[in-house]
Amino acid sequence: MAGGLQMLCNGDSNGKVESLPLPQEMPSESLSLVTENGGGGEGGRKEKREIVLGRNVHMMCHAVTEPEEDDEVTGEREAHMASVLARYRRSLVERTKHHLGYPYNLDFDYGALAQLQHFSINNLGDPFIESNYGVHSRQFEVGVLDWFAHLWELEKNEYWGYITNCGTEGNLHGILVGREVFPDGILYASRESHYSLFKAARMYRMECVKVDTLISGEIDCADFRTKLLQNRDKPAIVNVNIGTTVKGAVDDLDLVIKTLEEIGYKHDQFYIHCDGALFGLMMPFVKRAPKVTFKKPIGSVSVSGHKFVGCPMPCGVQITRLEHINALSRNVEYLASRDTTIMGSRNGHAPIFLWYTLNRKGYRGFQKEVQKCLRNAHYLKDRLQAEGIGAMLNELSSTVVFERPRDEEFIRRWQLACQGNIAHVVVMPNVTVEKLDYFMNELIQKRSSWFHDGKIQAPCIAADIGQENCTCIQHS
Repeated sequence: MAGGLQMLCNGDSNGKVESLPLPQEMPSESLSLVTENGGGGEGGRKEKREIVLGRNVHMMCHAVTEPEEDDEVTGEREAHMASVLARYRRSLVERTKHHLGYPYNLDFDYGALAQLQHFSINNLGDPFIESNYGVHSRQFEVGVLDWFAHLWELEKNEYWGYITNCGTEGNLHGILVGREVFPDGILYASRESHYSLFKAARMYRMECVKVDTLISGEIDCADFRTKLLQNRDKPAIVNVNIGTTVKGAVDDLDLVIKTLEEIGYKHDQFYIHCDGALFGLMMPFVKRAPKVTFKKPIGSVSVSGHKFVGCPMPCGVQITRLEHINALSRNVEYLASRDTTIMGSRNGHAPIFLWYTLNRKGYRGFQKEVQKCLRNAHYLKDRLQAEGIGAMLNELSSTVVFERPRDEEFIRRWQLACQGNIAHVVVMPNVTVEKLDYFMNELIQKRSSWFHDGKIQAPCIAADIGQENCTCIQHS
């Protein structure tokens, strides 16, 4: 998820940021930093705002202590650890109950896979070339990759991919492939792209251009055209968001391609990476939604496995064209395999979890869950607006954006993701109407106490979600 402090791709900061104190000096409560927000939106406005960071974990961590000589006899240590874990489990149940702000599907049951936890399953090396390490799950990994390649219309003999450790790794790999194909290419990414895209630019020392966005969060192709023309002599490496982090906006892939072509870029002069972290797996099951497909001139697609699919550990899927992967692959004798991935050792359990879910749900199961998410997202947006709370829901999205609650404790309780004056709820398969009502009832009650005169006056967030969605006095 996007958040924190982003740096401009060209190395300039997005604003002056106060340096963090050392861990022992950090307060137990939230830490506030002041930064300049060079956010997107109309006009690319800049404003100084406060960023509230989470609490210092050093204040509540579980210390590791050395065993006493007689611990094996008394068993007190085992009893203590069991007590700590039991309390931790109760906290997980409570935090799951009040989780709304991050795109994780918490509705899953992998009890059948508990029998595999005793094995160190490691898919080190290339997914398609077995290494000398025999405790792996490549047979499951390639099965999952075949499923996604078929979803995005790329033949088995034309694709390469792997199960990543998270969506960020998928983005890092996709941009790395683009950079290897075009070593002198310029990276173009909208201002509302995930922070991992700008991290990739810094890591790879790539020249990067930030493109403005529309009020919806979608890339502004007029600004994209202008900036392409300024660098027409260099290849373009373009990130297309299949659902932005904060607003859930879907970039118009067809318009991005058309813009490149109209300027004169041939298909062998640009590389498009599609960041589909959440919606990349939802959009194929939305009626009349534009298609993300390798039948179009794109280079790679990545999605997260722990988001819409639902997985107990972070993971993801990265698919690219087979012709591109040779640009960065190296044979490794020690592995008897190839080095083609970002990481060396890779979680061998994750492909099995994904394989298990894909087999249980299939295309029809995912389609039903997508329809449920979109339906419940509209329900939440309508309830917010009925209460005079400014709210926006992009088409094709289950991310409901609304005015930021004034109470940081309320934000932490519901684990809301916030940016500037707005917050959002990401409606996932585990988010029921009952849970949304529970949240709304608390929000309405809290909100009435945030306005001391007893008359609720909605703040103006038109600059963030548009005048038509704002419920302040000026725009209602």
